[in-house]
Amino acid sequence: MQKFHSMAVAFALATAGGLFSFSPAASQTCDVAKPIVFGDLDWDSAVFHNAVARFILEKGYGCKTDSIPGTTVLLYAGAVRGDIDIIMEIWENTSPEVWTKGVADKKAIQVGVNFPDAYQQWFVPRYLVEGDNAPAKGLTSIADLPKFKHLFKDPEEPSKGRFYNCISGWSCEIINSKKLHAYGLDKDFVNFRPGTGAALTAAIESSIKRKRPIVFHYWGPTWVLGKLGSQLVALEEPSYDKGVWDRMMAAKQPEDVTEATAYPQIPVVIGINAKFAAKAPNVVKFLENYQTTSALVSEGLAEMQDNGGSVEKAARKFLNNHEEVWNRWVPADVAIRVKAAL
Repeated sequence: MQKFHSMAVAFALATAGGLFSFSPAASQTCDVAKPIVFGDLDWDSAVFHNAVARFILEKGYGCKTDSIPGTTVLLYAGAVRGDIDIIMEIWENTSPEVWTKGVADKKAIQVGVNFPDAYQQWFVPRYLVEGDNAPAKGLTSIADLPKFKHLFKDPEEPSKGRFYNCISGWSCEIINSKKLHAYGLDKDFVNFRPGTGAALTAAIESSIKRKRPIVFHYWGPTWVLGKLGSQLVALEEPSYDKGVWDRMMAAKQPEDVTEATAYPQIPVVIGINAKFAAKAPNVVKFLENYQTTSALVSEGLAEMQDNGGSVEKAARKFLNNHEEVWNRWVPADVAIRVKAAL
């Protein structure tokens, strides 16, 4: 998960007491009297989901809520111990040992699939490949890239193209470096690693605004795909194969990799402290029903980006625009109170 960590520290909330300043819900239907504590993980989609869930619990169920900001391992460990009640994003394929052990020991449980389709791909701008005069017409897959390397010319090595990888040290940077070698692209492309996440997004936005060629890796849900996704085309690569993936991940160096495969789609689930879950069946039922999609989350994050980073505004806009989604998560009386609070 480290690829997300630099993206959302500014959005993490450390407020005491309730997140929102609206009047309390008309009737108290909360299972617990104490504030329900959320783990504010330090990436933007997790903070967004916290805001949506907290609004519903406060305004629909009459609960009090609070949050504790922090990094993945610390907050997952807190949920296992009971210092934290709810974690809205557990990435199953990258969960730290403290969480998997906590679930195995029945100190924590996983309920509901928050979104089933977190994904990562290599992208190019749509204007580059579609239309009669598209300069890279025929570029549909990663295997086609060598034929078009001149379009992606690296300023420092003009005989090669430039591939915009993740930041050095992120897990996706390591995986993409292995893929470049396995696909034979390291002969034709410079493996360029921007210094920060902001530098990567700036390069993407600038290229698209100026209609310049760029090939890059990115992931969803993120505000980048929420805002620019319709202007991008994902390049095809061999379908996900678990055996190939496992061998690729086990390789120590890119030079050790001889075959590669697409990134898997990742289900992201909701985690709860087991003792809290036993005391709060209504809250658990709500979280079991809570389900979004990567596209919906990216839309919410794009709103957050455009409004200057206000997670409260983004949560309210999501709830206003997608009543058909969240209405399925809660009983009718709760839905009425949430709608009234909006």
